[in-house]
Amino acid sequence: MFRSLHRKLVLVLVLLIVSVMAVVGTFLINSVTSYHIREFQSQMASVFTSEFILTLEQNAGDSGALQDMIEAYSASLGIDEYRCFYVLDGKTGDYLSGSDDDYGAQLVKTPNILTAMNGRVGQAAETLGEYFDVAIPIRDGQGGVAFVVGVLDDKSELQELNWNLFTILIRAMLFGLVVAICLSFLLSKTITNPVERLTDQAARIAAGDFGSSAGIDSNDEIGVLSDTFDEMSAKLETTLRQVEEERNKLGTLFQHMADGMVAFDSEGRLLQFNPAAEVMLGRRLEDTLHYTDVFPDVQVRQEDLAQDGRSIEIDFAAGSRFLKIYFAPIRLGADSTGLMAVLHDVTEQRKLDDSRREFVANVSHELRTPLTNVRGYAETLMSADDIDRDTQMRFLGVISSEADRMTRIVKDLLTLTRLDYNRMEMNMQLMDLRELGAKAAQAMEGQARSKDLTLTCTLPEALPEVLGDAERIQQVIINIITNAIKYNKPHGSITITGGTEGDRVFLRVADTGIGVPKEDLPRLFERFYRVDKARSRESGGTGLGLAIAKQIVESHGGTIGFDSEYGKGSVVTLYLPRAQKGADSHGG
Repeated sequence: MFRSLHRKLVLVLVLLIVSVMAVVGTFLINSVTSYHIREFQSQMASVFTSEFILTLEQNAGDSGALQDMIEAYSASLGIDEYRCFYVLDGKTGDYLSGSDDDYGAQLVKTPNILTAMNGRVGQAAETLGEYFDVAIPIRDGQGGVAFVVGVLDDKSELQELNWNLFTILIRAMLFGLVVAICLSFLLSKTITNPVERLTDQAARIAAGDFGSSAGIDSNDEIGVLSDTFDEMSAKLETTLRQVEEERNKLGTLFQHMADGMVAFDSEGRLLQFNPAAEVMLGRRLEDTLHYTDVFPDVQVRQEDLAQDGRSIEIDFAAGSRFLKIYFAPIRLGADSTGLMAVLHDVTEQRKLDDSRREFVANVSHELRTPLTNVRGYAETLMSADDIDRDTQMRFLGVISSEADRMTRIVKDLLTLTRLDYNRMEMNMQLMDLRELGAKAAQAMEGQARSKDLTLTCTLPEALPEVLGDAERIQQVIINIITNAIKYNKPHGSITITGGTEGDRVFLRVADTGIGVPKEDLPRLFERFYRVDKARSRESGGTGLGLAIAKQIVESHGGTIGFDSEYGKGSVVTLYLPRAQKGADSHGG
């Protein structure tokens, strides 16, 4: 089956051969014709000289004499079966005599004959004419044209020669066509085979096979093209691999980045989003959604985004989350611009800001209350002179108590600050959690009894050792037991148990107190947070105990859990990692 390139090569070579042969044939035929005309005119000029014409005029008594004189030069004139001479009447142009009477009887008055009849030599020749001739006027004694002597060649010999040339050219052209077709096969095979190999290689590259080679070993332009193609394939593989790696990196980053990303096209249709955006918006996103479906109350004008490519910052509330959204234009094509929305969750930041404000307010409030009491009682003592000794001592006792309260608040705040900045010195050593729990229960037993509560410690005999600061851990346990006593019911109970869970050791304090409402559980470990604020202040609490306990436990690599059912009691569990074998005691 012929290839398109092969057909083109055959057509080009055939047209080339035909064109060349046509040009050569035309040139040869014209050259041969011109040569014959020049040869004819030269031959005629060599015979019909001025002297010969004068001789003819002097002896031109009749046409027979002229014929005899011209016949004497028949060989020089080349008279043969294709060429003849004639003698015509100078006045009428009638045929009188000649070398071929049959041809003379039908002789046509040619333009040269007419020229000769007018007294001039007629020797014009047409390349494409049917003949070429020459006509000589023979004048009489009075100066008139008595006879016209001429030679006419009917081109039969030339036409035969031209036909032979034409036949030779046709044969040469046919031979050239055969050669051209054969050469086209060879040439097309030389060109198309490497092209086909390069095409197959391109197809394999398009399919992802970059290791293949066309296998063309030549030093010509096709070989250079093949080498360049192989080099391009290698570079393309490297480039695509790098692009794929970067795309995978960007895709992984896009999918797992903390900020949400949502992209829209110029018509507002949703193009792309990441899981973080769905989490922040609290809804499922689909490709069928529009911008107004995702951000129904947010209007962003395109002209605002077009200024220096700047972004627009908008606050947005999505359920219980507070988001800060940055809108920026993205280029999607040569003349198409989309919209990219970057979602940043500022809920925790807002909560932190609120916590900070609340913390400052709580600290101010906690310190203001004892300061107010101290100032009030002090001013009373200073302004009244008739206060008895017992009242003075009672007032001074209140002042001392409030001073102790402020001292505890400041001390707890300093403790939290040190824990926040890891500046709390820890005396890390192997310790027995059972022993710490038993000592804490023993220390708090009197306080529990004073509240008519039952404190029971049923820790296992052999608890694995833990690595930590015994004083700080005991402080945590006492803090938990203290809360269990404060918020218990009359005739209630407090139970201390312990055990192991995997590689952790736990100590659990359960009480039958008033419990904590479900909505307050997430905030129990916040600083200054109290469920029952009136009762907490009444019992001397600062709202920092659980926050300090959590910080201390976490600095030991442990966790603290709080489970409660409102009205039925609470369970606080302290988890610490089991000490590894060979652990050394050290100070920290």
